[in-house]
Amino acid sequence: MITINPPGTQDDVDLEALVNDMASLSSYESIYATCGTQHSDFAPLLHRTDGSGLHGNRVAPLPRAPSNRVTAPHSPTQKLRRSQPMHIQAVRRLQEEELQVRPASLPAIPNPFPELCSPSGSPVLSPGSLPQNQPIIKVFSEDGVGKVVEVPADMMARDVCQFLVYKNHCLDDNCWSLVEHHSLLGLERCLEDHELVVPVQACMSPESKFLFRKNYAKYEFFRNPLNFFPEQMVAWCQETNGSIPQSQLLQNFLNSSSCPEIQGFIYMKETGRKSWKKLYMFLRRSGLYYTTKGMSKEPRHLQLLSDLEESNVFTVTTGRKMHNAPTDYQFCIKPSKGRTEQKELKMLCAEDEQSRTCWMTAFRLLKFGILLYQNYKSPHQRKTAISNFTTPVRSVSENSLVAMDFSGRTGRVIDNPVEAQSAAMEEGHTWRKRGQRMNVLGSPSPLHPSPLSSVIHRTQLWFHGRIMREESHRMIMQQGQVDGLFLLRDSQSNPKAFVLTLCHHQKIKHFQILPFEEEGQVFFSLDDGSTKFTDLIHLVEFYQLNRGILPCKLKHPCTMVAL
Repeated sequence: MITINPPGTQDDVDLEALVNDMASLSSYESIYATCGTQHSDFAPLLHRTDGSGLHGNRVAPLPRAPSNRVTAPHSPTQKLRRSQPMHIQAVRRLQEEELQVRPASLPAIPNPFPELCSPSGSPVLSPGSLPQNQPIIKVFSEDGVGKVVEVPADMMARDVCQFLVYKNHCLDDNCWSLVEHHSLLGLERCLEDHELVVPVQACMSPESKFLFRKNYAKYEFFRNPLNFFPEQMVAWCQETNGSIPQSQLLQNFLNSSSCPEIQGFIYMKETGRKSWKKLYMFLRRSGLYYTTKGMSKEPRHLQLLSDLEESNVFTVTTGRKMHNAPTDYQFCIKPSKGRTEQKELKMLCAEDEQSRTCWMTAFRLLKFGILLYQNYKSPHQRKTAISNFTTPVRSVSENSLVAMDFSGRTGRVIDNPVEAQSAAMEEGHTWRKRGQRMNVLGSPSPLHPSPLSSVIHRTQLWFHGRIMREESHRMIMQQGQVDGLFLLRDSQSNPKAFVLTLCHHQKIKHFQILPFEEEGQVFFSLDDGSTKFTDLIHLVEFYQLNRGILPCKLKHPCTMVAL
């Protein structure tokens, strides 16, 4: 039942006051937005001592309805005046200070690893010294897999190789290189260890890329200079009656005051044509020249073909058919500044591999000079500075593997090669007898070789499975045609045999490894059964110590790393 009270009673509602109260409550939000500019002369609320201010961290309450406030009496004709909210000036000041905070005003962060700081660096990291965005490069391995590396602007090719070696747990034998590869031009070259990577990438096209690869011939000319510089191609610029003495061959290249010279015939591709012209050329510190009259060295007959300071020498990877080259031994001189088009390339072709290697190696020596020798010596100096507590990395070379005799109480080195060969044969007989005893004790049948011995070689870095003969040639050439560079692969003609591919005197040779069955067990041999081995690992280890029928010992395995 609803009861309506008459006007004038206690429960009578003042409609005008109610409407004014609702309008006042709805306008509080707009009042707060404008109070900052209209009431800037008020005292800060945090300093007030009455009940309407802030106490500690408490926020001032919202204004209550006018009925709960004590106001002065007013006439009915005067508009109802409402109290305005107080401007919180202190909070506004704190917000402005937060917006003006700079990184330099933040407290310093102690570096938890002060031993990793540079000698000139501070063990405290300030927010302003945090690393900024670094340039990135993408490095690819032989199998086409790429890895993105963030490098600073002053990072050299040696540092990138060291990073990838440690990251991928590779053998650090100072033979890794960063290769600049141009797929559209069909060119590639190994960056020198001291070259900065970021400027080189800035001159590369989007289709070009970096490769991470072995290069055993990078500094091989310091160890065997006569293999790289034939006497008939090296002469003084000045008129002399004889050639350079062998003892001073490299000193003349490294000494800036001397004037060594490489001379010989080279095929040069004519600009805009597919024809090649055979010219007699001279390589000096000032550049590469060709003569317009026979073999004359007179200045009026010499024409400058390329400057060494503004150019780099590249190997051509596309083959002779693309450029209609007269031989397979092509190389190219490409400008080092800016992106280069096909018409700016100087396409050259040597008569044999030794001549091409001589021209390209002399180009590097005359351009960089003593820097190459410092790069060659830098890893050796770094190894001598390593702490005695660090285990040295074992490198397979001619001097690190020797024949040992452990038949007595103490081991001894076998210096006599005849005794070493007989010891190896005796060890082979011992392994054969051990294999026969294992067969008697319950191992697989002697008519069927052990599964482990037949596949264990596939885990080795020097074994590359079913690759073509041409592919093995390409891999040997890419990793440097030095003596002792080798790989093993499956034979294409005999499914049960294998092939040893070996480089000697810049020539690639192939030797077939045939299986032999004796007393129910399968052995492998390179010399028609005279020297037999139970598996390919024993065969490789033997020929790393002994040359045997091979032209040289096995020294450098041709490997492919996966990033």
